[in-house]
Amino acid sequence: MKKLLVFSALLAFAFGLQAQGDPKKPGQLHGNFQFLSQQYSEDSLIGATVPPATTAINGFGNLMYTQGGFSAGMRFETYNNAIQGFSAQNRYKGTGIGNRFVQYQDSIFNVTIGNFYEQFGNGLTLRTYWEPNLGIDNALDGARLIITPKKGITLKGIYGRQRLDFDSQLTNADGIIRGSDAEFNLNSIFQSLAEKQTQVTLGGSFVSRYQNGETRFQDSLIFLTPNNVSSSAVRLQLNRKALAVSAEYAEKINDPSADNAYLYRKGKAFFLNASYSGSGLGVNAAVKYIDNMSFRADRNLKLFDVPTNYLPSITKQHTYNLAATLYPYATPLTGEVSYMGEIFYTFKKGTKLGGKYGTQLSANFAAANGLDTTRLTGIEAYTEGYQVNSVKFGPTKYVRDFNLEIKKKLSKKFSTGFTYYYFEFNTLVTPVTNDFKGIVYANIEVLELNYKFTPKDNLHLEFQGLQTDQDKGDWATIVAEFSHSPHWSIGLIDQYNYGNSVTEKRVHYLFGTVGYINGSQRLTLGYGKRREGVFCIGGVCRAVPATNGFELMYTASF
Repeated sequence: MKKLLVFSALLAFAFGLQAQGDPKKPGQLHGNFQFLSQQYSEDSLIGATVPPATTAINGFGNLMYTQGGFSAGMRFETYNNAIQGFSAQNRYKGTGIGNRFVQYQDSIFNVTIGNFYEQFGNGLTLRTYWEPNLGIDNALDGARLIITPKKGITLKGIYGRQRLDFDSQLTNADGIIRGSDAEFNLNSIFQSLAEKQTQVTLGGSFVSRYQNGETRFQDSLIFLTPNNVSSSAVRLQLNRKALAVSAEYAEKINDPSADNAYLYRKGKAFFLNASYSGSGLGVNAAVKYIDNMSFRADRNLKLFDVPTNYLPSITKQHTYNLAATLYPYATPLTGEVSYMGEIFYTFKKGTKLGGKYGTQLSANFAAANGLDTTRLTGIEAYTEGYQVNSVKFGPTKYVRDFNLEIKKKLSKKFSTGFTYYYFEFNTLVTPVTNDFKGIVYANIEVLELNYKFTPKDNLHLEFQGLQTDQDKGDWATIVAEFSHSPHWSIGLIDQYNYGNSVTEKRVHYLFGTVGYINGSQRLTLGYGKRREGVFCIGGVCRAVPATNGFELMYTASF
């Protein structure tokens, strides 16, 4: 109640300020809603269990009021009970306000009080964001000031605590996050560079966490953890016609935490990306080096709790079912050396390979290994842990991901696509399965067909196969969706683990949906089996349990 009164006072203050503005500009109210409900049934064959409450619901509603340069908003959340697997730490319970803010912006200043999301550069020092389908919300609760004193200059300052828990109200983590960021577009700042073809942007960031230090005892040794831990980064962005290059280097001082077994070694990260696009050809390449760069608002937490920074994954974010859900890769917090290369090419219409409508071809390869290190002994085993011998690949393979995709439109009504994947995936590094510990070697093929019967009626089909001698063996998946625009759709997916060495586990995971769309509103009803596995968005993943039962989802915006 106290937090609600404080937020009400902030709203009253904002509305009082906006009343001093231009009364001819009317205020606007916008928002969106989402509700997901699951009903559970027991299915011992796939390991689906029924919780004490046989029905669960996740829901939220965002409301935002804007008038001129002023805005204020809040998010109402409900978890009664939370969907199974939504939060491994049971961080979501009850009903209440989980996000609230007041903001003012003019041509120079942008100030926010309350909850906000921010990212510095690639996120190596700071990235707070909200992903409701993953149960990720590490919003900062405090104040942010953004200043643009001149075109091409952006200065940011943030101060606050990160969201940790929700139990009918917002609960923040122990640590206090403080940070600043500066970005300079040289072509906009200096008149002499305004007409130059090469665009240059420089940036830098600094983020620190304050948390009371602790005394730790281990093997008759006494260790003190620091009160203040900081990280900093510099970055460069170059653009010239079809060529773009970006690089960022970050460092973090000693940060003993649960992620690194309370070592005192410094952290380092480097990320380089280069791309070219023109005349139907696109090329993209990336290199990444990560060493001990996990950074949290609370040193003693792990998994999805209060990550302050973000370590992007080097692999392509796959969308087809088998490739996206069986072996999705995420950057290990301990570190990696990795690289990626990608090429796109469009054969023009009217050419021999392009045909009447053109042909799209793309290939991608990514590889990641552990660091090249040597374990230390003596007192250094507790402080540094290891020494890095070189920036080359270490002996432990993390992932190899190759994919080749061809897409072609054959007629006005019929289009098709074929994708091939080859994976080498270390399940000890990214534990996506309980059935196998080691490297999985897998081939995946996907045939996609799309046929438009009429301008309103469309049929989408996918035939997917996965072959491997490890883990659960071979899989096949069929996806079918028929849509009658603008309102109706019906879909069916069948995942079949036909190659499982245990005959009883050769299960059809059949799930069907019916959807209705009316403007910005969508209602979807589903029923069937969902297998235990990993669900990922943007390189961030969470484990989900096996379920059998009904699902109902409603979304709307205004």
